[in-house]
Amino acid sequence: AVVGGGLVVWALLHASGRSLSTLVSGLGIGGLVVATWFLSGQLGYVADHPETLQEAFLATNSGRMESLSFVAPSAYWIDYGVLFSDKSKVLSLGMVSALGVVLGALMVSLFTRTFRWEGFTTTRDLAQHMVGAAMMGFGGVLAMGCTVGQGLSGASTLAIGSWMTLLAIALGALAALKYQEKVLEQSL
Repeated sequence: AVVGGGLVVWALLHASGRSLSTLVSGLGIGGLVVATWFLSGQLGYVADHPETLQEAFLATNSGRMESLSFVAPSAYWIDYGVLFSDKSKVLSLGMVSALGVVLGALMVSLFTRTFRWEGFTTTRDLAQHMVGAAMMGFGGVLAMGCTVGQGLSGASTLAIGSWMTLLAIALGALAALKYQEKVLEQSL
């Protein structure tokens, strides 16, 4: 409550934090995390699974309550694509959520006519993005989650590991910004 309340106060001190779009976005994302916990933990909970007679959480890959995440569902999509004929492979809540974000973003961009293809200006720009993507992927696997899985879902449970991951993500972002600032200064 102290950390969360402090962050809310800090955000509201800035005019951009009090804008309607920021407030709606923040409440919407927070609501999605809570709704996903509810879906997997309450609606997807079975006290006695008919096949195993053990408690189970339906539509989750871990067999436990799950909320929003993108690292593990990405791997599950690859697994599903390779082993799609295996009847034990089913679409999980995380997989469908991750796909929903991509399709939702596409639909909004098409509806608002803001869709555009983007590319890289130089080979160096491409290389930097590929190194960054590899580092993010490695970090996401190592931390067992990304800014969504550990940052939103994990932190909502007050898990110490999630807060440590958030700190590491913030420090990594700061280091990347400092590096980009240095590269930009050298190019001028």
